[in-house]
Amino acid sequence: MRTLLQLSWFFRKYWKRYAVGIFFLFVIDLLMLWPPHLIGQTVDQIRNGSLTPSGLARTVAILLGLGLVMYAIRFLWRYLLYGGALILERTLRDRLFAHLTRMTPSFYQRRRSGDLMAVATNDIPAIQMTAGDGVLTLVDSLFATLLTLSVMIVAIDWKLTLAALVPMPLLAWATAYYGRLLHERFYLAQEAFGELNDHVQQSVSGVRVLRAFVQEEEDVEAFRRVSEKTLERNVSVSRIDALFEPTIAVIIGFSFLIGLGYGTYLVFTSAISLGDLVAFNLYLGLLIWPMFAFGWLMNILQRGSASHKRLLELFDEQPDVADPPQPVTRLTSSTVEARSFTFRYPGAETPALRDVSFVLKEGETLGIVGRTGSGKSTLCRALLHQYPVERESLFVGGVPVERISLSALREKIAYVPQEHLLFSRTIAANAAFGRPDATRDEVAHALELAEMGRDLSQFPAGLETMVGEKGVTLSGGQKQRISIARALLMNADILVLDDCLSAVDARTEESILRHLREERAGKTTIIAAHRLSAVQHAHLILVLDEGRVVERGTHDELMALDGWYAEQYRRQQMERYVAGQG
Repeated sequence: MRTLLQLSWFFRKYWKRYAVGIFFLFVIDLLMLWPPHLIGQTVDQIRNGSLTPSGLARTVAILLGLGLVMYAIRFLWRYLLYGGALILERTLRDRLFAHLTRMTPSFYQRRRSGDLMAVATNDIPAIQMTAGDGVLTLVDSLFATLLTLSVMIVAIDWKLTLAALVPMPLLAWATAYYGRLLHERFYLAQEAFGELNDHVQQSVSGVRVLRAFVQEEEDVEAFRRVSEKTLERNVSVSRIDALFEPTIAVIIGFSFLIGLGYGTYLVFTSAISLGDLVAFNLYLGLLIWPMFAFGWLMNILQRGSASHKRLLELFDEQPDVADPPQPVTRLTSSTVEARSFTFRYPGAETPALRDVSFVLKEGETLGIVGRTGSGKSTLCRALLHQYPVERESLFVGGVPVERISLSALREKIAYVPQEHLLFSRTIAANAAFGRPDATRDEVAHALELAEMGRDLSQFPAGLETMVGEKGVTLSGGQKQRISIARALLMNADILVLDDCLSAVDARTEESILRHLREERAGKTTIIAAHRLSAVQHAHLILVLDEGRVVERGTHDELMALDGWYAEQYRRQQMERYVAGQG
């Protein structure tokens, strides 16, 4: 029942729909009481010899009319109640998707993508059943039981009714006991399904790696173990499910046995008529549905409760980066500044960046270089405010990033990450992802700037070439260049390139960077790279090592310093010369 109370916000919003649907249910339950009464009267008339052909025809006509009316009303309550449940399912999916889009990277580091998919595809339908079948069985079984018992007590015999209800406490105990077991086991089964989803998602997305390392059989075996675990937990749920119906059937059987035995005694003693006994047994038959429904209700509510708990666990998690109470929504400058900036990933003990300081004026280019793991990408992500940062330590347009609205900050910055995610769409659609209203000429121009023009001419469909899921049909360099074109098409005041030229050759890189300098004259650019030729034209270059700035200056100043930068630059130039590119 707690799940229905937790969904009260939805029932209040659509109270008219549910009120009308419940009213029709009540009408159906009232009409269901009429046929047993008519049949009981007919039996007494047959026994007394007072039944006439016209009377029989009238009874049959009434029963047929009742059937047609109940058919129409049943359609209406199904449309209203089940339709409302489908609206709830859509609402919860929309809320979940919106919630997931607001969450920061730290959330996705804690949560498996397969488990998130399981909540959307498995748990939300279970909650939908609670708002549909759950409300139906709760209200219908309640109305049907109260109305039927009232008629049995008032119109037939109260002693016979009470005697037939003697086994009912056993029903209450059994459903409560099974319901508790079902809740626990269904929650574990849903968790196992999430693990199964996650394994499939990782195996499908990483199928080329699996084949490259000849791990197909090992992965199939790992999947078998996960699948076996999911099966075991679902079988444990099914065992409890299987106990509900037989238990209720036994209890109902005892009720019928008591009703028939004691009722026959009352007929022989003339306390009730034979027609009354027939009507009583028909009314008792009407109670079969509420009894079964009560057990089914417990089943639905426990499943819905377990699924709703999993959904609430996601909703309870709030993004660790959010808009401030009075955010700055408009930035007039594209300067970037760090003042003794220290950054630590959520949950980490050691800072990823320590005491980083620099000033990047509007229109200038910042180069960030260093060994692998030195903090280059971390600095780029911190600038996007993907993680919480120290107050008054990182500034964009002269405003601390924690005071800027997330939408304003990210509209100001175009970001090309290391991981190039392309969608299963055309090249044009991927390039225009950030600007869906871009013209075909603008998309083609951005791809030309990213040195993708020659590749496009080799595709039969050109811009309309489908790239497959995550760009599976493209090379690493092609995916990088489409990602760069996507950022260039945004024409943002600040462009951040996070080591996004690693898969292109040196000449292509040089052409792309030349186009950037020409196209983005007067705009701010930040380039993080391993290949030092990508940053040699920058106005300021930072050399990071273990999160600290160990060298800074222009290319010429760093070469004169003769430190790590100069040594690495000479080594890379020698490698280019040996490779025949010098």
